[in-house]
Amino acid sequence: MEPAPQTIETPPEELLSLKEVIAMGIGGMVGGGIFSVLGLAIAQAGHAAPIAFAISGIVALLTGLSYARLGVAFRSDGGSFTYLEHAFAHPNISGMGGWLLLVGYIGTMALYAFTFGVYGTAMLGGGLIHGPAMHHLLETLILLAFLGVNLYGVKASGSSELVIVIIKLLILLLFGLVGLFYARADHLLPLFNRGYGGMIMGSALIFVAYEGFELIPNAVGEMENPGQNLHRGIMWSVGITIGVYILVSIVAGGNLLPEEITRYKEYALAVAARPFLGHAGFMLIGLAALLSTASAINATLFGTARLGMVMATEKALPVVFSFRRKQNNIPWVSLLIMTGLTIVFVNLTDLTIISSFASSTFLLIFAAINLSALRLHHHIGVGIGWALTGLVCSLASWLTLLVYLYRSSRTGLYWIGGLYFAVFCAEFLFSRRRWIFREIEEFSETL
Repeated sequence: MEPAPQTIETPPEELLSLKEVIAMGIGGMVGGGIFSVLGLAIAQAGHAAPIAFAISGIVALLTGLSYARLGVAFRSDGGSFTYLEHAFAHPNISGMGGWLLLVGYIGTMALYAFTFGVYGTAMLGGGLIHGPAMHHLLETLILLAFLGVNLYGVKASGSSELVIVIIKLLILLLFGLVGLFYARADHLLPLFNRGYGGMIMGSALIFVAYEGFELIPNAVGEMENPGQNLHRGIMWSVGITIGVYILVSIVAGGNLLPEEITRYKEYALAVAARPFLGHAGFMLIGLAALLSTASAINATLFGTARLGMVMATEKALPVVFSFRRKQNNIPWVSLLIMTGLTIVFVNLTDLTIISSFASSTFLLIFAAINLSALRLHHHIGVGIGWALTGLVCSLASWLTLLVYLYRSSRTGLYWIGGLYFAVFCAEFLFSRRRWIFREIEEFSETL
C-alpha cells in the first residue's frame, strides 16, 4: 500500500504566490554558495568558471524537471522523501534518503551561516583578535533570527523572502553590469587555461551553489495553484540563478588576479568590486552576501522543518518531529531541532568540510530523485531521456568530487564518510528499534 500524501492545511490568505515560490527557490540557491565557493571555482576552473557554473546549472535544470513532475504527481510537504517512498518498495531506502536530506540541509544552512559570519566580520572590521569570536557570534545569531521568523508564520517567511531576494538580485545585477565594463580580457582568456579537466572539476565542486530549488516541492501544500506554480517556480528560479552565476563569475574573474582570489577566497566577490566601485562596492557586495545567506537560511529552514514533520508522520523519524502549533500548523519542534543541530555543526567545523559534505550529499540525493523519476516515468509523464541524463550527470559530478577530495582534501573525505556512516546507523537503529528493544528485554530476562 502506497503512503498517503502528507500536506499541511494552510488558510487561503497564508498561501504563497508564484513570486514568493520563485523567491524561495532563488533564496535557497543564491545564498552562501556563490559568495563562498566562487573563489574555489575560479581557482579550479580558471577562466572557464562561468562554463563550470553553466554545466552545474544544466544538471540542476534536468533534476528540477524530475522534481516538478514528481511534485505534481505526489503532492506532499515531504518532497524528496515522499518521492523515494513511491519509487522504492523498501522503506529503508526512503528512510536513508530522508536522513541524508536532513543532514544535507543542516550542512547547507551551516554553509550559509558560515558565509554570513565571514562577510559580517569583514564588514565590521573584525581583526585577528576579535574576528573568530565575532564570526561565531554572527553565524549563530542569524540562525536564531530566522528560527524566530519561521516560528512566527508561513506568510511572514514567504514575504520576507521576496523582499530579500529582490534587493540582493538588484545589487548583484548592478555589480555584474557595471563590472563588465571594467573586466580585463587577459583575466578571462585563454578560456581553458586550467584545461577541460579543471572546468569539470570546478563544476562538481560548486554544485552546492544550486542546492535549494528542491525546497519548493516541500511547500506544495502552502502555495497557490500548485499544479502550475510548482513547475514554474522550479524552472524560473533555476534559470534566473544560472544567469546570475554566469554574470557574477565573469565579472569576478575579469577583475581579480589569481593570487587575489587565493588570498581573499572566502569573500573574493566583495574584493572583486573594489577595482570599479571602491570601498563602497566592497560594502555593497558584502550587504548582498548578508542578504543572500540570510534568505537562504530562511528558505532552507522553512522546507527542512516540514520535511522532518512529514518523515515523523510516516514513522521514519521520532514522533516529536511531527508536533505542530494548533494556530497555524507550524512544525515548531522540527524547527528548533534543525536550528540547534546547525548551530553545533557550523561552530565545530570549517568551510571545506561543510561545502564538500553539502555538495556530495545533494548530488547523491539528486541522483536518487532522477532514478525515482526514471522508475515512475509512466506515472508522472517525464521522458526517459531527461531523467536518465539527470541521473548520469549527477553521479558523474559526485564521482568527480570524490576524486578531487581524495587528491587534495583527505580530511574532508573522511568527514563525509564518517557522517554517512552515522546516517546509516541512525536509519538502521531507528527502523529496527522495536526488534532491538525486544532483544534487550529478552536478554535481560535471561540474566
